[in-house]
Amino acid sequence: MKQGKKDAGVLNPLLPEVRSLENQCAEGATISSAVCNVSTSMIGAGIMSVPATLKVLGIIPAFIVIMIVAFLVDVTVEFLLRYTNSGNSTTYAGIMAESFGPFGSLAVQICVAISNLGCLIVYLIIIGDVLCGNQSAEGTLHLGILQEWFGVQWWNSRTNALLFIVLFVMLPLVLLRRVESLKHSSAISILLAVVFVAISSVMAICAMWQGKTQKLRLIPDFANHTSIFDLFTTIPVFVTGFAFHVNGNRAWKPSDMRSAVHISLVLCVAIYFAIGFFGYLLFGDSIMADILVNFDQNSDSAMGSLINDTVRLSYAIHLILVFPVMNFSLRANLDELLFPKKLLLARDTPRFLSLTCGLLVLTYLTAIAIPNIWYFFQFVGSTTILCLAFIFPSSIILRDVHGISTRRDRIMAILVVILAVVTSLIAISTNLYSSIGHKS
Repeated sequence: MKQGKKDAGVLNPLLPEVRSLENQCAEGATISSAVCNVSTSMIGAGIMSVPATLKVLGIIPAFIVIMIVAFLVDVTVEFLLRYTNSGNSTTYAGIMAESFGPFGSLAVQICVAISNLGCLIVYLIIIGDVLCGNQSAEGTLHLGILQEWFGVQWWNSRTNALLFIVLFVMLPLVLLRRVESLKHSSAISILLAVVFVAISSVMAICAMWQGKTQKLRLIPDFANHTSIFDLFTTIPVFVTGFAFHVNGNRAWKPSDMRSAVHISLVLCVAIYFAIGFFGYLLFGDSIMADILVNFDQNSDSAMGSLINDTVRLSYAIHLILVFPVMNFSLRANLDELLFPKKLLLARDTPRFLSLTCGLLVLTYLTAIAIPNIWYFFQFVGSTTILCLAFIFPSSIILRDVHGISTRRDRIMAILVVILAVVTSLIAISTNLYSSIGHKS
């Protein structure tokens, strides 16, 4: 699930000044700023479910899967950068349009819209988990911060607490018509994400020093209801985490962008594996799909409780501040899809309000109806994000409208498509089978 503005390929009619500024600064952009852009795009809400993947895979296979996904992301980003530099388009949707016509551009926009909507739903679910808790598949009830502070009340149920957040926090932010109005909240949100990672890692190290950590599993536990097909359900989580293809800023030179991608991938591999390892070390097999839920555990001291609450609140506030930025991108994308010949959205108040409120209502109702982020990571990671990260870039190489693909490129593209399709089908089938099995 990704943070920040979407690529200009998903046209953003509300940002003429910002896009002009980006063009003016293109020559002055540095590798460090590109690394910051790419890394911020990768480290999103997907980090919450990484520890749960270690419970399924075990530590060694999880590290291998993380490395494979990172390698494939590097390959497909290279595909896109090569065609960005060869054709007339500098955006994802534009490159797809060059290769497959209007249908290619439309496919990218639809996938981005669905992926962004899934991100917003995941954000609300995580905020609900922090405030109101959740229940594990085994029936263990984890209390949220509001229940811990005030006891279980009618007003701090998930439905009412999220409704309050949506009406009095989210709505004023999403009603802002220009994304530059949110620049300060975006900076604060990144700082809060760093705070979450730092405190979680220190907690795990302290627990390890005191001998309070859980027993770790190096390989999958096939003896206890884990099948080979269950392993494939973890891959969409990593795909969702690493995919940033529509977030990359094309203002940087291709050589700088390649270096930035390599550095960012190394950085994010380290962060994802560290969070997965330390989270699994802290909570073991009791780990939830959203690790924040596990931080309701009783502490031996008031300071321990304060740290637990700080971890949860820091990331919840981070998501509250990122939500309007992601909503801005989704709203602009949907407006371009539904009303391509209309006036600028910022100047059409009825259309602006209807799209804004409609998206917020849909996000809220879905987050209440399906309060489990694992399902959404599985869905978008197996479908739309898989297409954006792997299938579409490989298809561009195979189409080769500029005649620059080598034999090695085509072989690699075919392998990527086969791996993506097979993984997607197995993950979707396994999840459907598991859902039907639980209902029966």
